[in-house]
Amino acid sequence: MRAARRGGQLRRFALVTVPVLAAGGVIAADLLASGRTTGRTPEPAGTGVLSPSAARRPHVRPVGQVQVPTTLEDFFQPGTQPDPSGSTVTPIISSLACSVCHGEYLDETVYHEPWDGWVASMMGQSTRDPVWHAALAIANQDAAGAGEFCIRCHSPGAWLAGRSVSGTTDDFIVSGFTNDFDGVNCHFCHRLVNPVLEVDSPAQDAAILAALAFPPGTGRGNGRFVVDPANVRRGPYLDIAENPAMNMHGVPVIFSPFHHKGEMCMTCHDVMNPLFMKQPDGTYALAPLDAPHPTQDPYDMFPEQTTASEWAFSAFANGGVSFVDGRFGGDHPTGVMQSCQDCHMPTISAGGCFAWEFDPFFERPDLKRHTFAGSNHWVLRAVQAYWGESETGMTDDAVEASISRNIDLLRAASDVLVSQVGSTLKVRVVNWSGHKLPSGYPEGRRMWLNVRFYDDADTLVEERGAYDFGAATLDEKSTKVYLADHGMDENVAALTNLPEGKSFHLALNNVVVFDNRIPPMGFTNAAFAAFGGGPIGYAYADGQHWDDTEYEIPAGAVTSVVTLYYQVTTREYMEFLRDRNTTNHWGQTIYDLWDDPAVGNRAPPVDMDVVAVKVTTNPPGDLNGDGSVDFEDVLQLLAAWGPCPGPAFCSADLDCDGDVDFSDLLLLLGAWTG
Repeated sequence: MRAARRGGQLRRFALVTVPVLAAGGVIAADLLASGRTTGRTPEPAGTGVLSPSAARRPHVRPVGQVQVPTTLEDFFQPGTQPDPSGSTVTPIISSLACSVCHGEYLDETVYHEPWDGWVASMMGQSTRDPVWHAALAIANQDAAGAGEFCIRCHSPGAWLAGRSVSGTTDDFIVSGFTNDFDGVNCHFCHRLVNPVLEVDSPAQDAAILAALAFPPGTGRGNGRFVVDPANVRRGPYLDIAENPAMNMHGVPVIFSPFHHKGEMCMTCHDVMNPLFMKQPDGTYALAPLDAPHPTQDPYDMFPEQTTASEWAFSAFANGGVSFVDGRFGGDHPTGVMQSCQDCHMPTISAGGCFAWEFDPFFERPDLKRHTFAGSNHWVLRAVQAYWGESETGMTDDAVEASISRNIDLLRAASDVLVSQVGSTLKVRVVNWSGHKLPSGYPEGRRMWLNVRFYDDADTLVEERGAYDFGAATLDEKSTKVYLADHGMDENVAALTNLPEGKSFHLALNNVVVFDNRIPPMGFTNAAFAAFGGGPIGYAYADGQHWDDTEYEIPAGAVTSVVTLYYQVTTREYMEFLRDRNTTNHWGQTIYDLWDDPAVGNRAPPVDMDVVAVKVTTNPPGDLNGDGSVDFEDVLQLLAAWGPCPGPAFCSADLDCDGDVDFSDLLLLLGAWTG
């Protein structure tokens, strides 16, 4: 027996032996027995404990809407295919088995243990997320069975077992060591195989990839995962694979460099809609129905969310980015951030299992925190409020600690710089993340600048970008808002009898209406345009990972406070989920959780950066701050002559255009006081 603490209560676990599930052979040819293109045949409903849900009802669409008559074939993706029998692909087992050795053995408030960090993350709760459930229902209403495409990444265990062919979670089970609501869990991730055979791939991978009926090729993303068919454990530590005394799993351990690479995360963090085919003119049209995508090239599909591609074509994935201030990476040995794991799984010194204090185990200096910090700053509370601790495995303290980590990561992702240019305030937002800011599916997530001007009595003179926390509404017209808007073109609108233009219908959207999100370091227009991630209705120069906004300084202002806000969910999106879900209770449920002051509290925005500055009356060109513009300022400007590389402002770059040149000299001379 061993003792562990959770929420201040002493718990005891008996060390159990997890049954080793047999996996014989490789992907069998009988996957094609049905004669269909993909061999995907719906299985009978499973047995076991189902999730809390409303009574099953046929998918009901809003009045007047026409559902796109899609089938499983339209969403087919290569890679490992479902095996309902479990005879060729060992079923994914619950994280409960992993928690015995990998959870609750350190200080209860630390959450350094792999299971403790994972369970209170959106990865661990990806199948219980009420926002996802509401969106899943609408996706199925919009395109028949579209939810099956979503489930492959939100509940890969259920998908691999063939319990998602309806596109819903109705056939999910929770029984013994099977838990389809376990999210993206330990057993799944630690069996992933690099779908691209590389020089450092384990020896077993060549045979596994060669045996696939539908190899994924080099097009990563879209849930095209390859899972080791055998019940093994793959991970980034060579010593565990080589030392039998360190392997307590009862199954083989395989050293996997893939688990250190951002390409592993790319598997599910690049999502391209296979219903649409890229046309020669760059638009996206509906592909032939009841058939897999014609090219199966993800970059020929509509770019729903491209976080991983944004990373892959950034400076992070191409040499790395060094942060001397240690804002990312935890105890990272070099401070150079390259992979997704470097930022989202920061390095710590800790024991990786309960026996870490005993030989041959030890405290690892390079353990990755399995906390998977991201940007979602409220939904875990909704998960906990709906499902409860007994279902989620989360304590209230663990939820709050996870949300706090997410907020910390958000605040590390940007810097705000402020410079006065004559009678205007120039505000620069710098993106230090490895992808666009903000990134991900545009489900209402956005950033904006709030600028307040005060007089010498600290009375508010003017506010730009005001947010009403009670009503959850933003004055968008008075400030810069960073976001992406997707929508439908006239053809999809006519087919579905829905309005053309901006929409939240993720399964139907085939147009990027607008996208001014800030690119990462290393951005080039050509590379981002190639995967559908370039700015739309906005412009960034190659290499630019910041954006500027100017605000006129009102009369009487002596100070200004600039705040960059981030919000993951808007009122508009919550109302969409509530009003457009006519299938089940999830739309109303998530709206109520969002609206509950004790749970969502209407998802108040997070302040990423706050900068307070004095508004001076000194003339432009007073570079030395002595109150006059004279020969000393000319000398200072000439000394700085030439390019002023961002993202920092240069004091002599009076027009903030990135160069100290004649235009700046003319501005200085125009303000000459002698």
